[in-house]
Amino acid sequence: MRVLVTGATGFVGRALILRLLGAKDQVAAWVRDENRARGLLGSDVELVSAHANIAEQISRADAIVNLAGEPIFGARWSPARKRAIVDSRVNLTRAIATAISLSASRPAVFISASAVGYYGDRGDEVVDDDTPSGNDFLADLCRHWEAAALDAQKSGVRVFIPRIGIVLGAEEGALTRMVLPFRFGAGGPIGSGSQYVPWIHLDDLVAIIYTALRDERMIGALIAAAPNPATSRQLASAIGGVLRRPSRLPVPRVALELLLGEAAAVLLTGQRVHPRRLQELGFSWRYRQVEAALADILKDHAPAIRNFSEAAPQPSASRDSKYLQNHRPRYLLTQRTQVAAPMEEVFQFFSKPQNLGVMTPSAMRFQILSPMPDKIRRGLRIEYSIRLGPVPLRWCTCIEEWQPPILFADSQESGPYSSWWHEHHFESDGNSTLMEDRVYYSPPLGPAGTIANALFVAPALRRIFSYRSQALRLRFALVRSWSCPGVEKPSTRSSGPPPNLL
Repeated sequence: MRVLVTGATGFVGRALILRLLGAKDQVAAWVRDENRARGLLGSDVELVSAHANIAEQISRADAIVNLAGEPIFGARWSPARKRAIVDSRVNLTRAIATAISLSASRPAVFISASAVGYYGDRGDEVVDDDTPSGNDFLADLCRHWEAAALDAQKSGVRVFIPRIGIVLGAEEGALTRMVLPFRFGAGGPIGSGSQYVPWIHLDDLVAIIYTALRDERMIGALIAAAPNPATSRQLASAIGGVLRRPSRLPVPRVALELLLGEAAAVLLTGQRVHPRRLQELGFSWRYRQVEAALADILKDHAPAIRNFSEAAPQPSASRDSKYLQNHRPRYLLTQRTQVAAPMEEVFQFFSKPQNLGVMTPSAMRFQILSPMPDKIRRGLRIEYSIRLGPVPLRWCTCIEEWQPPILFADSQESGPYSSWWHEHHFESDGNSTLMEDRVYYSPPLGPAGTIANALFVAPALRRIFSYRSQALRLRFALVRSWSCPGVEKPSTRSSGPPPNLL
């Protein structure tokens, strides 16, 4: 299946594309910045400029997934901001529906995102897919957004509209902002804490969209959220429990309204949703409870970090490496992940430098600066830029070991660390691959690096490698089994999440 995706470099778009590529679908991404998109999406995605003829691209697509839209959060809703939020969703969706009507060859399905904001503020009322819309700004936005998508039905195209809740995922989206105060012991509920938060784990949302590409029963608008919404107080307690941090310091309603104005309503109101239609279709959520979802995102995939000593696993080239002789590591990060693909396929994925960005959180703004090599080899030097918080950094890495398909290692020639040696070990396990990362490193700042490691470096590395593990889980996804008779199964891989072994 050839799938055209808008909003491809966003939080949900990147995850969906990883799943599509893992299922051997062809993906074309409609993007504004091709250089940035290549770094975020990797080498296996066809990039289509936003200035290209969209009708031509639609005529080549079997399906369209429309996820584009300016961010709702992060700024006050000035009149100009509201126009940007509306235009980026409604106008593009309308343009796609119009292009579909003019296309000689039309896609089988048009999936266009919406949001649970369609229902407005409902307090404790239980709302399901058929509940009428609300009457605030977001409800009006969703109503017009959905109407623009449904115009494609006039062209004989199946239209599916997931009304998406707050999406929880690693190092991206709303959860990243939610957990920050908790990490410093200052977390708690928002406002009164009694408002409901309709949430969904990123993996479950990707599964819904992916299945809707093929399941013709998925038509019209339905709620795409977990069956157990949590109140803001319950969500805060769950985050605090997973992070082992306090969760009792509330964010005052007045402070949010002063800071965000009308936009504060997104955080201070909510919907107690019941995804009835998904249940009737037989969808099986991987994460039904918010505690399990948060544990998977914030805890289950975190690597182990310890002091490096003679008792620890030693670098594979420690005796011969001048780099390691001159740059003694102080810490060792280890992570073992089971990847649901043969060893040769997994190693081939890592052999393409363009795929480095696929496994990097978008907030780090990873971009390769060197001329793009065809493949990785021993002695290759790759220069790239990243951003750690507000600080831009340049990094030059050298491939020190290259032993396909069982091992490669890279070192930092220049960059923020005093020492950085990263080994990637691959071991065949039937049709799967056991992959082990070992990072031998020393933070900067000399003796003060111990404090920096405890406060900043190690927590950041845990989050980055957790994101990497979950990206690999999507890219080499175990296809979920649905209790939906007659739905085409795109893969014979067994269902369920691959275990993280540490």
